Amino acid sequence: MSTAILTGQPVPGSSIEGDLRSLGFDVRVAADAADAETLLAQVPSDQRVAVVDARFVGHLHALRLGLTDPRFPLAAIPGAVTAQAAGRQALTRAMARDNSAGGGTAVAVDSLADRMVTALDADGAGVHRPELGSLVAEVPADPQARNEARQAVANVDEEAVRLKSAVKSRDGFFTTFCISPYSRYLARWCARRGLTPNQVTTASLLTALIAAGCAATGTRVGFVAAGILLICSFVLDCTDGQLARYSLQYSTLGAWLDATFDRAKEYAYYAGLALGAARGGGGDDVWALALGAMILQTCRHVVDFSFNEANHDATANTSPTAALSDKLDSVGWTVWVRRMIVLPIGERWAMIAVLTAVTTPRITFYVLLAGCAFAATYTTAGRVLRSLTRRAQRTDRAAQALADLADNGPLASLVARATRVRLGAPLLVATAGAAVLAVSLVSGVTWAPVAGAVVYTVTAGQALYRPLKGALDWLVPPLFRFAEYGTVLVLAAKADVNGALPAAFGLVAAVAYHHYDTVYRIRGNAGAPPAWLVRAIGGHDGRTLLVTVLAAVLTASQFKVALTALAVAVALLVLVESIRFWVSAGAPAVHDEGEPA
Repeated sequence: MSTAILTGQPVPGSSIEGDLRSLGFDVRVAADAADAETLLAQVPSDQRVAVVDARFVGHLHALRLGLTDPRFPLAAIPGAVTAQAAGRQALTRAMARDNSAGGGTAVAVDSLADRMVTALDADGAGVHRPELGSLVAEVPADPQARNEARQAVANVDEEAVRLKSAVKSRDGFFTTFCISPYSRYLARWCARRGLTPNQVTTASLLTALIAAGCAATGTRVGFVAAGILLICSFVLDCTDGQLARYSLQYSTLGAWLDATFDRAKEYAYYAGLALGAARGGGGDDVWALALGAMILQTCRHVVDFSFNEANHDATANTSPTAALSDKLDSVGWTVWVRRMIVLPIGERWAMIAVLTAVTTPRITFYVLLAGCAFAATYTTAGRVLRSLTRRAQRTDRAAQALADLADNGPLASLVARATRVRLGAPLLVATAGAAVLAVSLVSGVTWAPVAGAVVYTVTAGQALYRPLKGALDWLVPPLFRFAEYGTVLVLAAKADVNGALPAAFGLVAAVAYHHYDTVYRIRGNAGAPPAWLVRAIGGHDGRTLLVTVLAAVLTASQFKVALTALAVAVALLVLVESIRFWVSAGAPAVHDEGEPA
């Protein structure tokens, strides 16, 4: 239960007490500032508490934005301040200091809540102030000002503001113009019926899985149905985030479900297309294309994550390239062109859906691979240019995040501790190791990939010997992802036995889930997965070495079985640990408002 403490001179006919109760607050009235301090001390420390001026005039949604958003320990709007458990100590300290300075004698003519915010700012407590737009939130000083504020409230369509704010401020062209104009109303419909964002997210996943099942039939009717259902799944995918913003139902678990299910939906659909191609009249085998598409898309995401982690808290973070990008974003048409050419999820899924319905799985994958390759080249080149021209001091936190994303296992860690000779800069060493591995995979010599994987393991350990603070060191994690996934793809294709590529698809999907899980833990400030899990599944270096050894010592049929067993083992370990963590984590609420994935 949340508690709101009303302070200041009561106003006859004010709706503030009823508004606070409608938002779930138990309302208590303080006679003066000293009484407010006493009431504050009586509220359990693990509960949200708000201090609100009784003279407040404004929209109910302004109060909702200011007092109920679970993402921020401290938040405020004019005339009101709130603290969750993490911010209670700061608020209590500020109120005690105000009372000791004699602030209690001025409650009738001054806002205690606003004085608390000033004190919290002076303490550097980090008070969040939501963007209210046209919503009204005021503490009028006299009856005339109160009447004017009430008129201003009446002149604003609060519901229209809520619907507008439900839509992500930065999104792709297809989502903005083809989905959001009506999905926001679906979000409101869900809110009024008590549905939660997590329930809508689950409905989106189920719809996408049914779409994958339709694609797996291999019939034209199935492909058309799959395309339609994929778009329906995307509508629900947009709706869950809009519902979270409309009703302020944010949670770490919800953000993880939303992001993880997006990947599960897309990659399950790839598998459905591959199954459909094999079951269709021509019996086309496109598993290599499906696996290639999953690898390319996953590596694109790791590039995004690594770059953002390396730079979001860097100091002196300036770049002429970034300045040019910001200038281009000030020109309307270039904004939408640049958002479309990176093939975000809306454009990508729309393209996949249409191609599924009117062409073949092979053509769908060809176009998807070409589009994603172009988008990856464009975004990576731009970020490399920014990094080379940027004068930035990267933090220890950023270096640790990159090391966690690298996913080095016990073998690479042992090499890093045991070797005395340092081979060079992290990215240079990692690139050399990946290049040796790539050459060994295409050499045609049975044991060459094993030797290449040994070199790769050594260089992986060397690459993380020093902190990843170089200008381009954020490329190390995606390079490792591409090397590991590519090794599985090449060796499964070379096995040339029915079922090897589907088994490889399953293994890469399980490992990719682990890597995405690592990303979202770091984003939620929950830390990397536990060290025992990384050791148990071998790290990228250990898995790469193991797969190359299995390919060398087993027959093609045995290798297929080994890949399947490895995929099941990795999936069970990472899924059980991940689900246990996210269900019980209790991490602060988050919601992704960044680039469309």
